Amino acid sequence: MTLDLRVYLVTDPGMGGNRPLTHTVEEAVAGGVTLVQLRDKGADPAELERQARELQEVLRGTGVDLVVNDSLPVAVAVGAGLHVGARDAGPAQARAALGATAAIGTSLGSGRPLGDEDLAALDYVAVGPVWDTATKADAGPATGLSPIPSAAAYGLPVVAIGGIDAARAGEAVRAGAAGVAVVSAVMASNDPRAAARALREAVDEALAERAADRFRP
Repeated sequence: MTLDLRVYLVTDPGMGGNRPLTHTVEEAVAGGVTLVQLRDKGADPAELERQARELQEVLRGTGVDLVVNDSLPVAVAVGAGLHVGARDAGPAQARAALGATAAIGTSLGSGRPLGDEDLAALDYVAVGPVWDTATKADAGPATGLSPIPSAAAYGLPVVAIGGIDAARAGEAVRAGAAGVAVVSAVMASNDPRAAARALREAVDEALAERAADRFRP
């Protein structure tokens, strides 16, 4: 399938204060978010499924897909996509369970080896943290931009994540990323719609520059 990876929002239950998650996601999508990942490491499967169904209602009719982080059973239960985590079965098993049209991706830094069957099952790979981030305690040191073109050797669209905001998004895209994944840049913003719009504008501008460069003599 073809996914729009330009602005990939990863949710975080610790951000946004008392603002409902559904409201943050609705505003972010209105601003330009193109893919949403539900990530809540502290939620049990029942709670994660409840959140996923609520977000599906918010996303209905928008053309924006939902992927669930690290929980194949919940993704199967609600008919969502999956960001394959360390606790999940591999991408090939996820594809078999979710079907041909589900959005499936994984992070290259997870330490999971990817064989040919797994690569064939994936729609994208994520790399990072490109810049230092406090959002994910186990993210490791910043990698810089160099892993982005290296990851393109897998033949899949690459999503850059880690320390990305509107000021840095264009750098990641110009380095070869198909899009950027963000957490705090939107989730912690007082205005998620405006934050998402700024990211989308930066990504679209960088993609246009890349396209122009390909045709420049």
